[in-house]
Amino acid sequence: MRIGFLPLVDAALPILAHELGFAAAEGIAIEPVRDLTWAAVRDRLIYGQTDAAHMVAPLAIATTLGRDRAAVPLAVPFVLGLNGNAITFSTALGAACALEDRLGDPRAVGAALRAVALERRAAGRPLRFGVVHRYSSHNYMLRYWLAEVGVRPDIDVEIVVTSPTFAADALAAGEVDGICVGEPWNSIAVDRGVGRIALATAQIWRRGVEKVLALRQETALARPETLAALIRALHAAAAHFVAPDTAADSAAILARPAYLDAPVDAILRAITDRVRLVRGGTPVHFADFMFQHREAANFPWRSQAAWLYAQMVRWEGGSVEAREAAAAEATFRPDLYRAALAGSGAVLPGASSKLEGALTAPIGAGATQGRLMLGSDRFFDGRAFDPEDIAGYLRGLP
Repeated sequence: MRIGFLPLVDAALPILAHELGFAAAEGIAIEPVRDLTWAAVRDRLIYGQTDAAHMVAPLAIATTLGRDRAAVPLAVPFVLGLNGNAITFSTALGAACALEDRLGDPRAVGAALRAVALERRAAGRPLRFGVVHRYSSHNYMLRYWLAEVGVRPDIDVEIVVTSPTFAADALAAGEVDGICVGEPWNSIAVDRGVGRIALATAQIWRRGVEKVLALRQETALARPETLAALIRALHAAAAHFVAPDTAADSAAILARPAYLDAPVDAILRAITDRVRLVRGGTPVHFADFMFQHREAANFPWRSQAAWLYAQMVRWEGGSVEAREAAAAEATFRPDLYRAALAGSGAVLPGASSKLEGALTAPIGAGATQGRLMLGSDRFFDGRAFDPEDIAGYLRGLP
């Protein structure tokens, strides 16, 4: 299986499955294929140059729906990680917003940012934020936060696309005033002295879906046994990745030139939920900054796909279409996940969809295999998302 990826910490599972023998144990071989933009990762996949891809979740849905290009149905049978991103301000914007030496409250940081944004807009120099792709969770998380704190995306601030690997360069050049990207690129911006981490996206949505394994639907149909073996290998790699005594070794592997080509320490901080906010500062611990494996984190909940579709409708205009919503949800394939892991030690949720953002404390949930506990998945504004009423949900948003 040739698997496309971008140099990000959450590309870890296919890389570790390849490097540490989890794929070989399942009788398959993985060939990682490195790219620098999500558009390149998508194009390699849909044109058959790769068999699967590490991909931002909304892009898999957008590709299936034919947003921006001809539709190519994709399947997402495995989630590679939740959370793991941050919003980083330029050092000048961080000073203007009087950021403290800790991760701030999203509303307080938002209020400070709003004052600066309105002042800059009035002066004809609107703030500009970089995200990694139009169809990325980064884009939607940033917009969700901005809108709730009274900053209108595309009106009060500009949002542009920048590759994760060049995000620190864009900050340094003054091309953007802030970025929302995955690790280690926020940390690299901080360590270079050109950025200041303001928020973790886990503060916006505690269990936000992030990267996924995506493949063409025709590949999933044509190679079911190989796909099942890959899912099992990735699941084993996820269990290894979250074990505390493996973090240093994992960071060393990911840091190699063939993969992230980035400092080991920056990668290790992300893996161990430690975030350095300012250059030279002591890293602060933020529990579940990155989230893999526990609480069936790799399970592709269709309700998460529905939330991403809701954000597409919200920011692109138009209305919710039942057929399109169903196609978006059907991109996530819990059936393939269950089939691959049946009879193993994996926890398998009984449901395929749930109310997103409704949990404020750990709770037991139904499972067809194993014991499932789900932790808090709240949105910072306290709203919950019902995938059965997308239109009603959208009517309640600012």
